[in-house]
Formats: sequence, C-alpha cells, structure tokens
Amino acid sequence: MTTPLVQVEEVWKSYGSTAAVRGLSLSVPEQSVYGFLGPNGAGKSTTIRMILGLQRPDRGRILLFGQPLEPHRTALLARIGSLVETPSLYGHLTGRENLEVHRRLLNGPRQAIARVLGAVDLTAAADRVVRGYSSGMKQRLGLAQALLGDPELLLLDEPTNGLDPAGIQEVRTLIQDLPKRSGVTVFVSSHLLAEVEQVATHFAILSAGQSRFEGTAEDLRQRSKPWLETEVDDCERALAVLVRAGIDVQPADSRRLRIRLGTCEPADINAMLVQSGIAVSHLAMKYPTLEEAFLELTAPSHAGREPVPAYGA
Repeated sequence: MTTPLVQVEEVWKSYGSTAAVRGLSLSVPEQSVYGFLGPNGAGKSTTIRMILGLQRPDRGRILLFGQPLEPHRTALLARIGSLVETPSLYGHLTGRENLEVHRRLLNGPRQAIARVLGAVDLTAAADRVVRGYSSGMKQRLGLAQALLGDPELLLLDEPTNGLDPAGIQEVRTLIQDLPKRSGVTVFVSSHLLAEVEQVATHFAILSAGQSRFEGTAEDLRQRSKPWLETEVDDCERALAVLVRAGIDVQPADSRRLRIRLGTCEPADINAMLVQSGIAVSHLAMKYPTLEEAFLELTAPSHAGREPVPAYGA
C-alpha cells in the first residue's frame, strides 16, 4: 500500500480557550487532487499552517512523506510548494524575471524556469510585464513559483479567491492537470464547493475543527442516502396519499415530490399513486450533490451524524 504524502493524526490546536482543530485526522494519497473543504472558521487555515510547520499542534502528530514533521522539518518542507491566496509578484518585471528572482532564492537550476512556465501554460507570455497580466495569469505565475522547487506536494489555500470567472476556469483546469503533467500531489483548501467538485479526486469536509467526511466522490455518494423524485399532475393529493401510507415525503416544487425510501420500493410508490388516480410523468433516483452533502455534514444540528439528502428545490 502506498504511503500517504500527508498524514494528520489526532491533531488538536487551541488559541486560548478556543479549540480551532479538534482531534483531526487526514490522509492525502499520492498524485491526488485533495479538496479540503469547510466553512470560514472551520480550521482549514490552521491545519495548513501546521502542515507547513508554521505552527505546532498541541497534541497529535503530522507526518509528511511517511516521516514525522518535527525531527525532519527542513528536509521535508523542501519537498513542498505552497500558494496562499494571492502570489507576491513584481509588477514591473516580466513573468520570466519574476521566476528568476524566486529561482535564485531557491538556488535552483536555470532550466527549471522553462519547465514551470510550460506546466502552467505561460511560455508565450513569459516575457511580458506582469502588470499587464490578467488575474488568472498572475495566479498561474504564482503556481509556477510554487512549482520551481520541483515539489512532490503542492498546498494551495483558496487559490481562486478574487478571480473572475475566466481566471477561475484557468486555475481550475491547471489544478486538475497538474498530477498528470508534473506528477505533483495537490492539496487545495477552499469554500467554493462547486469549483472543488470539478477538480478533486478526494475530499475532506471540515466543520468546527473536526473531520466530518474523508474519501472519494464515489465514497460520498455511497455514504449519502438517495431519495426518489417523482413528478405528478396533482402534487397536493399525491402528498396526502403518501403521508397516509406512512411514507416520508416532502414537496420539491409545485409538481415534484422527494421521497425517502424505506420499506416501499419505487415501483410500489408508482403503483400507489396510479391506483389513486394520480398521473406520474417522472420517477427517478437522486443523490445529493457535493454541496448538499457538505451543508448537511457541516450543519450544527447534524454535527457528527450520518449525512442525509437535503430536501427542497
């Protein structure tokens, strides 16, 4: 079995009397795009700071590349690249010159600049002054800086913050392709659920400093309970029929019902409605989206409980 690149084991971190991270455990597989999700104040930034060695956990331990962080901090962090929100760039220099400044700080090889420019699709714009770059191009240049040291792990904290739709698309495509193009594992922290859903191979959902879920999108679908959605010609009467039969049902809109499946199969529900003179025009199984599952998992009233479908349009 391949050793995870990042292992967070029962980590706790408090600021005064406030616990920011509480017994958190994570496992980041190699060459994955790992989406680290949670609302503001969930403990995402604190966790990233501890992984980067900027803060120490109060309890628990962090392993990078299979080794404890503290005894090998300098050597392990040299294998990581990071970008926290907006990159630090010199607007009066070209993209290539910005990278040359960073390369000298790292004492890296000169050929690394051409490599990272190609990795982020900026070769053609490399000799343009950065102040003329779009927001998406600047963010990609920041990613190129993070890749200069040829890292095995790339940590990105809210990488699409402040970008317009075109910039978000640019960065999203790049993140999705990086494991294949550069062999790097990407750990991306975000609250933009729809964006992460499109690029991540694995997810962790954080709430109040605790992990509510960790796994693949398929794991989340299997864990989340599906519902049956049916479209009828008389929603009010169909609702009354199903409620009388003891079925857990709620209206989605004026023509559709969402039904939690229990002892009744979809065919039984269809027959029940038709026998009551109700025309059924649509019947299908539905699974919660990542956003619906996220909202269920992070809701205070559902903390620590199994996720359930989020009803409503």
